[in-house]
Amino acid sequence: MERPRTLGELKKANYRSVSVKDEMRSNLIRMVSSGENIFPGIIGFEDSVIPQISNAILSRHHFILLGLRGQAKSRILRSLVSLLDEVIPFVAGCEINDDPLRPICRHCHELIQKCGDATPIDYLGRESRFVEKLATPDVTIADIIGDLDPIKAARGGHALSSELTIHYGLLPRANRGIFAINELPDLAGKIQVGLFNIMQEGDVQIKGYPVRLPLDVELVFTANPEDYTARGKIITPLKDRIGSEVRTHYPATLEHAMAITAQEAWTGRDGSGNLIIPAFVREVIESIAFEARQEKKVDKRSGVSQRVPITCLENVVSNAERRALKNREQKIVPRPSDIYSALPSLTGKFELEYEGEMRGAENVARDIIRQASARTFKKYFDNVPLHPIVQWFELGGALKYPADASTEHLYAQFKKIQGLLEKTQSLGMKAKDEPALLVSGAEFILEGLYALKKISRNEELGFHAEHAKAARSESTTEEPTPLGPRRRPLN
Repeated sequence: MERPRTLGELKKANYRSVSVKDEMRSNLIRMVSSGENIFPGIIGFEDSVIPQISNAILSRHHFILLGLRGQAKSRILRSLVSLLDEVIPFVAGCEINDDPLRPICRHCHELIQKCGDATPIDYLGRESRFVEKLATPDVTIADIIGDLDPIKAARGGHALSSELTIHYGLLPRANRGIFAINELPDLAGKIQVGLFNIMQEGDVQIKGYPVRLPLDVELVFTANPEDYTARGKIITPLKDRIGSEVRTHYPATLEHAMAITAQEAWTGRDGSGNLIIPAFVREVIESIAFEARQEKKVDKRSGVSQRVPITCLENVVSNAERRALKNREQKIVPRPSDIYSALPSLTGKFELEYEGEMRGAENVARDIIRQASARTFKKYFDNVPLHPIVQWFELGGALKYPADASTEHLYAQFKKIQGLLEKTQSLGMKAKDEPALLVSGAEFILEGLYALKKISRNEELGFHAEHAKAARSESTTEEPTPLGPRRRPLN
């Protein structure tokens, strides 16, 4: 069906003007009633954040999302576009998308008065009705509201005090849509004053000239609690005019967190299907964020972003990919040791307390990886006897191998340790599985025993007994037997 192209055709089509808040409310009611997913891709907020946002929209409130970094605040705001109609009509050529039946700008009033029902109509898609601005200290009132344009005045022969000389800012251009401001506390106080004035009274002064702009707009904001003292604050009159404050949070469960990381991390690579990421590797990586949020050396006020496990997983896969290329192996299977190779993706994302700064970001990250490994290891091996493996090391065994060791080399080395490869069955593996997968599982067992301090590890000896002495390094050159290395005869 062809859409109306003039004001007269629009009236004959019985078009009714609806405010953007009523439009969003109506579409939300329809989506909730039909069981549609309101925020696709948002995981873990189903019983907390999403109901509160829904309540704010149903109440026709402006609202703010308050939470630490990496809690999907910006993504939620961008998802609000789905609550808008597919297209809406506006007066063709209008800078602020004026409603043909309820124009607010001087230009559209004069155009309709001149052309009447022949006034041309155009259409605006939902994506074009979302305007987003990152608040920075250098943002001006002209950027947000607008400014006088002397060139417009000269070309049109208008007085500078005329509304026709205004160059509209971002907020008026978001008329009949959603205007989102990220990191609201960074916005200068005088800009915040301009915001609440136009929110409540619908007017603003530009260069001393009062301009009446009863905008139809849904205002949404994000803020980080850390910013209130670190960089700025939200002025009280503006907070008073924001209808709802919704607090976001990090994933409450490991399952939710893993689902988010799997969704966001770039692991597809060449799409050949040669990449196999063991579940325990994913769990260790995800547990790093959980452990870091509880670590005393990490600043809890700053938070630990969900980007930590996302970038870590990408780095882990890349390290495994590089190793497979170097050894000319078809299958790419990350190992627990690859997580330590991903330290560059972790250290820059932790804000450390004084004690953490003294220890160093890399050492703190290593400690957290070890804690995450222990946490995951207990899940799989809490009631599994591993004494034969520990005994092999206590009898003098030691295992050292390069980080880029091939699957074939490690498989042969792990096979010498009694019971090690067999214990991978607790990880759901079978003897006929891909050798690279078995090697990753065996390394996870050794990493778990090290994390629980059942065995030790250092650069000189690799994995060895917890109570090994420095002299033990001599025995590592001898070929170990199934029960441990050969002992030298007593003199």
